[in-house]
Amino acid sequence: MADDLGDEWWENQPAGAASSPELTEEGHVWEPRRIVPRCMYHTVGGVPGDKWRTMKASDGEGRGDTEMMQQETAPVPALSKKTRQPKECFLAQPKETKENATKTRKRRKKITDVLAKSEPKPGTPEDLQKLMKDYYSSNRLVIELEELNLPDSCFLKANDLTHSLSSYLKEICPKWVKLRKNHNEKKSVLMLIICSSALRALELIRSMTAFRGDSKVMKLFAKHIKVQEQVKLLEKRVVHLGVGTPGRIKELIKQGGLNLNPLKFLVFDWNWRDQKLRRMMDIPEIRKEVFELLEMGVLSLCKSESLKLGLF
Repeated sequence: MADDLGDEWWENQPAGAASSPELTEEGHVWEPRRIVPRCMYHTVGGVPGDKWRTMKASDGEGRGDTEMMQQETAPVPALSKKTRQPKECFLAQPKETKENATKTRKRRKKITDVLAKSEPKPGTPEDLQKLMKDYYSSNRLVIELEELNLPDSCFLKANDLTHSLSSYLKEICPKWVKLRKNHNEKKSVLMLIICSSALRALELIRSMTAFRGDSKVMKLFAKHIKVQEQVKLLEKRVVHLGVGTPGRIKELIKQGGLNLNPLKFLVFDWNWRDQKLRRMMDIPEIRKEVFELLEMGVLSLCKSESLKLGLF
């Protein structure tokens, strides 16, 4: 049987040999195995193995493995990319409600807005009286406010915006030449002109040349001039006219460099406006200094009718 290779030796086995399995030396049943080529080896994650793998020779298991390998190794058709057309994007705008439409930011009124609607009006004595009441109403009693009222006789004719400074001074003080000749007291002036700044004081001095004549004029402001220097000048010579700011005039009175008793005329540069269209009394700092100056003996002189007030 062994020499005949073409003879199927398993068909010529005895009847009991097919039923009795062959045992190994250890007593285990011997099962035939077959070697699977490397090309049929199932890889994990797409990476082929480096060693040959033995599989069981059973037909059921081999057939299942090959089918599974064919399913896993079959090429996956590429997904067709759909062409995306650009879409228009519209931003949703919030709808305007009635409340938002009616709400408008409150804008603070400016002097330019007021002047655009109406022409500037000349200052009057009533304007000064009203400003004084508004300024002192927060810290004065009603009786004290009545004491601040000035008689109409202490006010000179106000400028109607048609006068220059020289023409206005000539109108309110026609006897100026006689007054300045009789004035010989030092540390005092006959006329004070109060303005808002040093530059404005220089302009007023230049514009009053026709009125002053030979009168001695002194600049009473703080720019480039110390208080002590001004006090010495007032002590040395007689001055008829003083033009300056209320802050420096107030300081000279405090230090005893200026006496208000011989004063006859006090003129406010009332109607002039600066680059921001503000008058002198529209500036809070200047307004405060003016009222403090009035309380330093000016109001008492006005009530005694020895001092006259003018609004230029």
